[in-house]
Amino acid sequence: MAGNVFGTIFRLISYGESHGPAVGGVVDGCPAGLHLDLDQVQVEVDRRRPGANPLGTARTEADRIEWHSGLLDGVTLGTPIAFSVRNKDARSSDYDALKDVFRPGHADLSWEQKFGIRDHRGGGRSSARETLARVVAGGIARQFLSNAGVRVDAFVTQVGDLRLDVDWDALDTERTWVDSVRCPDPATAERMTRLIEEVRALGDTLGGTIGCRVMGIPPGCGEPVFDKLHADLAKAMMSINAAKGFQVGNGFAAAALRGSQNNDAFVGQGKGGTRTRTNRSGGVLGGISNGEAIEFETAFKPVSTVMRDREGVDRGGDAVMLKAKGRHDPCVLPRAVPIVEAMTCLVLADHLLRQRTSKA
Repeated sequence: MAGNVFGTIFRLISYGESHGPAVGGVVDGCPAGLHLDLDQVQVEVDRRRPGANPLGTARTEADRIEWHSGLLDGVTLGTPIAFSVRNKDARSSDYDALKDVFRPGHADLSWEQKFGIRDHRGGGRSSARETLARVVAGGIARQFLSNAGVRVDAFVTQVGDLRLDVDWDALDTERTWVDSVRCPDPATAERMTRLIEEVRALGDTLGGTIGCRVMGIPPGCGEPVFDKLHADLAKAMMSINAAKGFQVGNGFAAAALRGSQNNDAFVGQGKGGTRTRTNRSGGVLGGISNGEAIEFETAFKPVSTVMRDREGVDRGGDAVMLKAKGRHDPCVLPRAVPIVEAMTCLVLADHLLRQRTSKA
């Protein structure tokens, strides 16, 4: 099946289904000699681990990474880095009733229409369980980026109709991991948490947005025309389960402005790149990084599985009432934050390596 490889130089191929024996991946193109802190990669996996967040699913997985190749005493060899994570708390019987039924809002019908067969157990490969491989690979990419002085921070900026109304410059992103909702502003995080708990008690779900800020990326990253940096970031974000929207810098708000209002005003340029007063471009001009912080947001829809009876359709095209079973997140945002960071790291590591081949 195509569509399982991401990246040009720094590449990830992922494999596995939600209720199969394991999920995992192979990272190719990581330079040799990188000293990896494998415990830190495990920390990033733990942040998206089911059962680790009280606002998430009741499915509990240890999610311990097993490393199979490409490393010698924690140092990359320049060869493919293979890894796997075993599924141990899959409860496939929860999905027996869905073998011949298609759930509303899910990929059930579209996958069967494409392949003529699907894994009904938790969505199979269309499940967010697949994103675990991205977080492992992103953890490797983050350490490569860190050596180059690049920092990536993602955090929840909206849950339902509750919006983080704090300037990103004023945020202490170290606090992102303190609150279960993954919002670095304590007051907003408390309100978001209450809202998620209230909606979960009603058997319903919520969507929202995740913001991401990249500091230290040098100017010049990104390729002209089809591989623009923000285009690749958009593809990366929109490949995440439940992602429905992406904007960089001013994004959709720019549509209501005039050019005289939207243009960034340059205030200086040096080895670090161009500095502006407003960074409305989100750190990318012409598809290439300009040395400013890269800032973007991704919108996620509410989880499609709600703990209420709802109407689906069977193979014969007849409407059927579905009683929700299984263990599901009432809001994907808290567990999606490390996925957004991981995909950002994969894009940036790839483009940083590509940039090194662009000029003498």
